[in-house]
Amino acid sequence: MKATTPQLLTIFGASGDLTFRKLIPAVYDLFVQGLLPDCFGVLGVGRTEFTDESFRERVAPGVREFANKRSDDPSFVERFLPMLYYQSMDPQDADQYDLLKARLTLLSEACGTMENVIFYLSTPPSLYGVIPFHLAAYDLHKQDQGFRRIIIEKPFGYDLASARELNRRLLSVFDEDQLYRIDHYLGKETVQNLLVTRFSNGIFEPLWNRNYIDHVEITAVEDIGVGDRGGYYDGSGALRDMVQNHLLQLVGMVAMEPPTVVDSTAIRNEILKVFQSLRPIKPQEVPDYVIRGQYVSSHIRGKYARGYREEKGVPQESRTETYLAMKFFIDNWRWGGVPFFIRTGKYLPTRVTEIVIHFKETPHRLFASAYGKTHHNNQLVLRIQPNEGILLKFGMKVPGSGFQVDVVNMDFHYEDLSNAYLPSAYERLLLDAMLGDSTLYSRGDAVEAAWKFVDPILKAWESNPEIPVYGYPAGTWGPEHADSLIGEGKSWRYPCRNLADDGSYCEL
Repeated sequence: MKATTPQLLTIFGASGDLTFRKLIPAVYDLFVQGLLPDCFGVLGVGRTEFTDESFRERVAPGVREFANKRSDDPSFVERFLPMLYYQSMDPQDADQYDLLKARLTLLSEACGTMENVIFYLSTPPSLYGVIPFHLAAYDLHKQDQGFRRIIIEKPFGYDLASARELNRRLLSVFDEDQLYRIDHYLGKETVQNLLVTRFSNGIFEPLWNRNYIDHVEITAVEDIGVGDRGGYYDGSGALRDMVQNHLLQLVGMVAMEPPTVVDSTAIRNEILKVFQSLRPIKPQEVPDYVIRGQYVSSHIRGKYARGYREEKGVPQESRTETYLAMKFFIDNWRWGGVPFFIRTGKYLPTRVTEIVIHFKETPHRLFASAYGKTHHNNQLVLRIQPNEGILLKFGMKVPGSGFQVDVVNMDFHYEDLSNAYLPSAYERLLLDAMLGDSTLYSRGDAVEAAWKFVDPILKAWESNPEIPVYGYPAGTWGPEHADSLIGEGKSWRYPCRNLADDGSYCEL
């Protein structure tokens, strides 16, 4: 692995939950593994009043609770905390950026970080177009003495127009190669392994096309409701919160052509081509191709589960979708005619994210007619979370007379690699940004292309109140109307928490 160079990580919004639970623990895990440079520091920035010492006291419990804890030696935490600093300021006040510039200069000299700085915007989206301009006003975007990079959390806009405006503003002060739009889904090991599964195995890539694949199914669901985030979520919904970014990025990696080389530009070029090939869903087609739902109250294991409209901050007449299922096509040579199905939702039976490749059935059902059974098609399941691994389903003869066929599983689990370490998504993505590798970060043109596909659906919902929002009881697999998308003779896969337990009883 390429060594990291001396640098400072500057986190705006450092007093927030993301910094406490994810970012600082991820940096600590890199420290324990020896992956940070010898000259390194973290500068937290926020309106909350902290000194360096009180900030360290604030984040220390998060390190101990949420880091992957690669070492039981308590001295690691004590050696790590002195790397953390804090600057109190209002990120919206342009006049206060002289304080930030002065502090960065002092830390660069004290820590020996050679003017290399990464800015992480762990802030409300309203500041994404503000902070970069204020940084540029004080020349903190210039790379005369060292590199300057900026990491931006989703959402990357609220619709196509706002995404274009955000990109325009960012690119007016930063170059594209300085911008790192983070999507933590792409930092998961199984997502990256999808590329290896496809492009390093001669048994898969020849079959990865319309000639052998019947349809592709991608699921990313949770077993909890919106909780205290109702006020935020009601202005977003499942389409904006999950589909436009996470799920379409997974689609891009499943459907992309082989890159010429394994580097950021080549891989992201191929993902962009997939987005540009998405067949637009016309406004009049939305009810037939997109099913949205909203969870209603129910009882789960004897306990009352609140409906979405009962959640704090959610209006009584809200039509915001907490569930979405969609059918669409990719109009190119590889995927012409192959339907893609995606679904996401809150308060479903289990928390799971997986990709299912459904291969076509054999051209002649040789063993089906005699026993009156349907011969199941082969499936390749790539489980992203939890119980990460890969599952291949195929037919085998049941012992005994005759040729009765049953479906069996051949599975691999990452946890079976006893000596393997699975880094957290933020750990992996932060390290990539430190190394200057943007492969797993979204590029501006791809973000706009994804919004271009999603935007007509949002506009159809806004202009046509007759498009229904189906209710589904909390703890179920969503509205039954989603089954109509798949078509006759097919069904969604209903996964268990454990990858290979499907098809039999499992506690959800």
